Amino acid sequence: MQSATLRTERLELRPVRDEDIDRILRYRNLPEVNRWLLRTQVDPASYRAAWRRAAEDPDDHSKAVVLGAVVIGTVSLEVVDGMGQPGMPQRTEAGLGYVFDPAYAGRGYATEAVTAMVAYAFDRLGLRRITAGCFADNLASVRILEKVGLRREQHGVADSWHAELGWRDGYTYATLAETWRQNPTP
Repeated sequence: MQSATLRTERLELRPVRDEDIDRILRYRNLPEVNRWLLRTQVDPASYRAAWRRAAEDPDDHSKAVVLGAVVIGTVSLEVVDGMGQPGMPQRTEAGLGYVFDPAYAGRGYATEAVTAMVAYAFDRLGLRRITAGCFADNLASVRILEKVGLRREQHGVADSWHAELGWRDGYTYATLAETWRQNPTP
């Protein structure tokens, strides 16, 4: 459930509101944004319905990233089961993702918001592991994940289909709570 609001030095991370969706869609469907997303264009009605479902899902901790009064991005955090044999503790891992308005790029907002979500996942939700994936060619995303302290665990050769570029390499990044606590990012 998306109830918790987080604050950083410059940002507020809060649940996505219905009135945020039109603003999010304005940048979400820009070619320079959806170029690196697995779902490129999204239908407004379906997108709005997905955010409404997320608000009711206890495993979805996704947030709108707000600067002043403007939604400049979203950070998703979905709690999942890891991989393991019977008896494995459940709901100890999360998948991380983010989408930001390119008008706010290059100022560290995405890094600040993603760092806050990783800290939230480990310190407040008690998770043990976070993973995130991206196209290897998405250098902005690679930089964010590495600045935040995730390590590249997998380099998939030509494992990700890109509608414009064909088969591209993909990366999977991750970190454990214990690693994060030993080397927290600023």
